[in-house]
Amino acid sequence: MLHASITEVNMLTAKDIMTKDVVTVKPDTSIAELASLLVKNRISGAPVVDDAGNLYGIVTEKDLISRSKRLHIPTVVSFLDANIYLESSKKFEEEVRRLTATRVGDICVRKVVTITEDASLVDIATLMSEKHAHLLPVVKNGKVTGIVGKRDMVKAVAQQAE
Repeated sequence: MLHASITEVNMLTAKDIMTKDVVTVKPDTSIAELASLLVKNRISGAPVVDDAGNLYGIVTEKDLISRSKRLHIPTVVSFLDANIYLESSKKFEEEVRRLTATRVGDICVRKVVTITEDASLVDIATLMSEKHAHLLPVVKNGKVTGIVGKRDMVKAVAQQAE
């Protein structure tokens, strides 16, 4: 009996479990507006879309939290009138940019892990685990048609177990 449920769950696709009414934001949405939107809608993140509705990035609670952390100043050694960074100065510049951000476009992740409507639950679970991406936009022709989060995956398993 349990084996049949697992098989049924594995036959589901992203289209079967995705949230179709997706809350999105634009790159110029303010950080304050984003925070309010996440709380109001009880969601952990949102796809960022441009004016044409194309996927621009994704922003999550993690991005908001990272924005509030302490700034790590890289270690610099002076040698023969030159400054040598012992850590990446590019990483430091990125941290400063995120800490001073006022818009979603400044803190969102641009390299988004996406799925298609026909992605299997096994594929989705594998991506979530391997890529540490717990919110996957479902994309068709560059447009967001849905979103699958950890909660959607748990719901699918729970519904099949009933």
